[in-house]
Amino acid sequence: MNVTAIDHVNLRIPADGVDDALAFYRDGLDLEIEGLDRYRDDEKPFFDVRLAPAHVIHLWPTSEFDRPEATNYDHVALLVDAGIDEIVATLEENDLAVESRLDEPLGATGTADAVYLRDPFGYRVELKAGATA
Repeated sequence: MNVTAIDHVNLRIPADGVDDALAFYRDGLDLEIEGLDRYRDDEKPFFDVRLAPAHVIHLWPTSEFDRPEATNYDHVALLVDAGIDEIVATLEENDLAVESRLDEPLGATGTADAVYLRDPFGYRVELKAGATA
């Protein structure tokens, strides 16, 4: 087996959490949302947050949502094409609170400075610097 990339991550969110998801992922992190019309038209049970050309997060609104806990979820890490100071400035401009900052945590692409924050549903998101500003 030769895995070449992660295609998607599927996260459940509360059934009434679509607006909060849009505020965080689209408005706060400036990520593209796809399939929202199809979701709203009941053509599919989720919509997508486009991370990169070949990578998405499926957000699956459901009444069976349980908030993540330390024992069942830690974080998803996103490599950002920006330096850590630019990432922090963007988060501050968009009123998104940094939970913590680590200098050079190890990841799939090596080490780089990173910040952690929570989405509206309790999922921890790591934004890892991919370039120096």
